[in-house]
Amino acid sequence: MAAADVEVSPPKAPGLPDYLLDPNATLKDDSAKWRYGRAPDYTNTRKVYEATKTKSHEAASLPNLVENLVKNWEVEASFKPEIDDWRTIDRPNYTFSINGGPPQSAEHMLKVGTYNAIITPNDYYDPTKSDFASSHKTFKRMMPTFAWEVLEVYSGPPTVAFKWRHWGVMKNDYVGYNDKGEKVTVKAHDGPIDIQGITIAKVDDKVRLQAVETWFDPLEMFRQISPSGEVTRTIHVPKPGEDITTQLHGEGYDAESGTPTDEPESTPLEAKKDFEKVFPSPEMTHEAAVTGPVVPVVEKSGAKAHESVPEETPTSEETASAVHTEMASSTPASCPFLAPSAPS
Repeated sequence: MAAADVEVSPPKAPGLPDYLLDPNATLKDDSAKWRYGRAPDYTNTRKVYEATKTKSHEAASLPNLVENLVKNWEVEASFKPEIDDWRTIDRPNYTFSINGGPPQSAEHMLKVGTYNAIITPNDYYDPTKSDFASSHKTFKRMMPTFAWEVLEVYSGPPTVAFKWRHWGVMKNDYVGYNDKGEKVTVKAHDGPIDIQGITIAKVDDKVRLQAVETWFDPLEMFRQISPSGEVTRTIHVPKPGEDITTQLHGEGYDAESGTPTDEPESTPLEAKKDFEKVFPSPEMTHEAAVTGPVVPVVEKSGAKAHESVPEETPTSEETASAVHTEMASSTPASCPFLAPSAPS
């Protein structure tokens, strides 16, 4: 049976919060307020992750704990509109910054959206000309699953440094507004989008995120969206009262799911097969996955242009020392950068 078809129960590790042990822990928060009235469905994304990841971290190892923490944080930042419901952050001390930029608050990320919080204005996309809803429609429609994994962890709590990978397949056209106000359209190429970056995160005694600093090349995704450079740019004149999502994607769009009403999502098996076409094996390198044929650059212009039974949440009596002791128990084999003899 394929790994993607097997649901693995979270490991038992007394003293650790469920959001470190189970990537779907926050999806089970029944008392939380959800952006669309219910928890999102990450089934396809999780199955694609299992089928096409490049690393297999041992359960409850430091890389696995970090990976689960970030996945649960992403769920909360994207789908929990009330910050009081976020369990993965130390709210009074939480900030998020990109490439050395100014720290952003959780409130700012909730207002603009996770994509707009990390992308700078460019020739393909401008976060100031988008909003939370339209940004999620633009990227989630183009790439229905966008899996994420930790590649390496360089240090443990309280300052966790790690390298990550974010990947998917461009199944539908990219449509967005650029920094000149033009509507940019790039035809889907059914090929991989595969980006990497580095994050340094400070965490508290409950291993909740505090100051999060991330470095990556925001333009790398767009270079892979349009590897040939062939794009269509037009000026769109919106109708009175027309929201940004409708301007970009038209009327036939399901605002809740982010899926065109006449285009059902792929089944998990179909999604897995799609990924196997462009990621033949987990051992495929990042460079090999994103390298394609070189074709002439043509620019056009004109009139047209996230699941299983949750672990119990640790009680308030579980102390900081228990948490840090558990995380510090990761062996050098599971995280070689923590080995005393590791080269600098």
